[in-house]
Amino acid sequence: MKEKKDNIFRRLYYGLWKENPILVLCLGLCPTLAVSTTAAYALTMGAFTTAVLILTNVFVSALKKIIPKEQRLLGYLLLAASFTVAGQLFLKAYFPDFSEALGIFIPLTAVNGVIYDRAERCAYVSNPGLALFDGIGTGIGYTFIITLLGAIREIIAFGTIFGIRLIPADYTISFTALAPGACIILAFIMALANKIRGGHRS
Repeated sequence: MKEKKDNIFRRLYYGLWKENPILVLCLGLCPTLAVSTTAAYALTMGAFTTAVLILTNVFVSALKKIIPKEQRLLGYLLLAASFTVAGQLFLKAYFPDFSEALGIFIPLTAVNGVIYDRAERCAYVSNPGLALFDGIGTGIGYTFIITLLGAIREIIAFGTIFGIRLIPADYTISFTALAPGACIILAFIMALANKIRGGHRS
């Protein structure tokens, strides 16, 4: 029992910090930079990716005995695409504004490298319980960093956070709303995380 708890804790810790998909593995950077213009958009993208990641992880683990090893990548793709389409329809029905704002990056979740990395590293070689917690940890780690990036960009570029005015519009710097600004801010976040680790990426 103790070993199981340790494994679950390790899965959460790795996803949140040691193997954080953005800070350490540099996966999913395209949607991270593209949709993080505001904290709300970033949080929505992170939550959507987390949901698809968790479901894909659990189903890959549960079905691994019937997924041929030589065709496992195709299996990952079919599962991830199925959950992405279902999530996209849900988003369009209940959150149409976010669905429109996030645009093409919602369906592109089906080919997000974060999902395939966790399916291959963990889900395909673990039981569904560990795959679940791996998905939760990785999803939370991904969502936290993309939301942090979105919050910083929103405050500097628009003077708001989740739409709440913090800084007068005359004192904002619109550069951070652009892709180069996002890259610079993310670089600082990654450098700070690396410094906290003592210079070690993992």
